[in-house]
Amino acid sequence: QVQLVESGGGLVQPGGSLRLSCAASGFGFSNSAMSWYRQAPGKERELVAGISFSGGVKYYPESVKGRFTISKDNAKNTVYLQMSDLKPEDTDVYYCNAGFRSPLYKYWGQGTQVAVSS
Repeated sequence: QVQLVESGGGLVQPGGSLRLSCAASGFGFSNSAMSWYRQAPGKERELVAGISFSGGVKYYPESVKGRFTISKDNAKNTVYLQMSDLKPEDTDVYYCNAGFRSPLYKYWGQGTQVAVSS
């Protein structure tokens, strides 16, 4: 059974930083690409980062490139998203899933709320 548990969100001022974590279980994490998404109420889920199974290849859309960094720890079955220089438009609920640039599983965790505001 696939489980994805996101954590690390919170309220931060513009220009601040946060590190999100996603603990995964129920599938072969070390052999899986992983990705982070975000979604605001009433909007479609948006891909913000992807990482290959080995961690050697990463993808970021232009909206976050240079500010977000994805990494994965295969020993801990955890994928991270380091976010810096946060902007109000980064306010969303953040989710992880397997897959590089599209979600592999229909199951989604509860997400973690990120709010950027002064």
